[in-house]
Amino acid sequence: MYKALSLLLLTTIFNTCHSHLDAQDNDFDDIRMEVDFSDKLREWDGFGFNYVETAQTIDYEKDPQDYGGFSLLGEKEKQEIIEMVFGEDGLKVGIVKMFLDPWHQEKPGGEYDHETSTSNMREFVSRGVEMTRSRGEDLQIFTTLYGPPPFITKQKFLRGRDFDPDMKDELLNYYVDWVKYLKEHDYPIKYVSLHNEGEDWSRWPTDGKSGNIGEGHDYNMYWPRELINEIIISLRKNLDDSGYADVGVTNGETTNWYRFYNWGNAYALYQNDSALNNLSIVTSHGFYHGFIGTRWYADHQSTGIDLLRTKRPDLKSWVTSTGWGKMDTYFISEMQGSIYTAKVNAIIPWAGIQRPVKWVGGDPNAGAAFHVSEDGSYKVLPGYYLYKQITRAGQPGMAVVRTIAMSTETPIVAFGSDDTDHQDAFVVINNSDRWEKNINVNITGASASKFKAYRTTQEENGDKYKEIGVFELKNGAIRTRLPVSSVTTFFAVEEK
Repeated sequence: MYKALSLLLLTTIFNTCHSHLDAQDNDFDDIRMEVDFSDKLREWDGFGFNYVETAQTIDYEKDPQDYGGFSLLGEKEKQEIIEMVFGEDGLKVGIVKMFLDPWHQEKPGGEYDHETSTSNMREFVSRGVEMTRSRGEDLQIFTTLYGPPPFITKQKFLRGRDFDPDMKDELLNYYVDWVKYLKEHDYPIKYVSLHNEGEDWSRWPTDGKSGNIGEGHDYNMYWPRELINEIIISLRKNLDDSGYADVGVTNGETTNWYRFYNWGNAYALYQNDSALNNLSIVTSHGFYHGFIGTRWYADHQSTGIDLLRTKRPDLKSWVTSTGWGKMDTYFISEMQGSIYTAKVNAIIPWAGIQRPVKWVGGDPNAGAAFHVSEDGSYKVLPGYYLYKQITRAGQPGMAVVRTIAMSTETPIVAFGSDDTDHQDAFVVINNSDRWEKNINVNITGASASKFKAYRTTQEENGDKYKEIGVFELKNGAIRTRLPVSSVTTFFAVEEK
């Protein structure tokens, strides 16, 4: 009798499970996906925008470079771009990156000029702050030392390789006075980053006697790991002493997360508790290059971030520059890699508005949201509409939540509303340029039973963030077909 009941129970369980599995797995026409809005992986600080003004000129008086091109635009064109970046119907970015270039001080102890070489960048950001605040939000400003003035290096020329230890106080004051200026002019400055790709020692000849300006490099100085740790500690103290305890210090920006760990930067921070404890967030550029063995190889790895979080579980990480690629779906897929593989809390792409002729030799990362022409016109690029798919989904204060996608061609990103008024949202990418994809997305923990969708496709006359309808959950899932080379965003529809 006992054996018979046990057999009956096992048979019932098997049949129940088998029936469930049939419903989930045996439709081989669909790619199985899952989004669990109740499973929060980490806080999300938002997506950003970067205006680059002065990046390469070696003589500012003769060549007052404006790579962002705002100086060429009329009032109408400027306002259109500001609306598209910061407006209610635009990208709605929550972060702006501002460079601190080498032209703010001529000599040690000299007066600071924070305005001459930053006028267009400041105008862009000021308008962005005003627009963002008008819709009830605010920006976080992230500022990076692009390169120090020549006198701070041993070589005493622009892009000198080596830091002059006798100029330490001058370097610290250079940061702090810029923060003071931004504060006094109501720029919501949040973080100061020490350097731009300063780990890349091979950008100079071995003797350091040339800045290699002729090769088209942007501003830089070599930053050994020991110098990074020392300046983190000292700058934190100087900012506190100056009344700017609310402005955080970051470790600067290696070229990618692979270098951050494998070149030793992460471990140097891990070994120095004083530097690590004075670090506000950990930062790196997030450029991806998948060819192993080349100089520029880089993957989306969290190894360095994970190491630091063993001591600082609270530590957030930001991608502070990354390429727009070929402005195709892989651009958004790389962001999915940064979010779920590198485990970051924010992403800022490189130079969102560009004036192509002002980059020596052509920008190797030429993708963007806008290009500005010498005649004062501008063009909205495909990168804009692709970026819009994910920026609007992942607003500041939301949470990255768990996802599953059983196909490498169709990655998925999802953000939960968390404690914000933003709606749960998920983004699905079809990287295939040959095949449409049927997907079945099982959704749990959502705030709604209906989702409104928007789509961008790559073809020349394709969809550009086009509304494609409202999808209702059926048996807890959304089933639909993804066009080739497309990105589709689903927003929970608020139920009254």
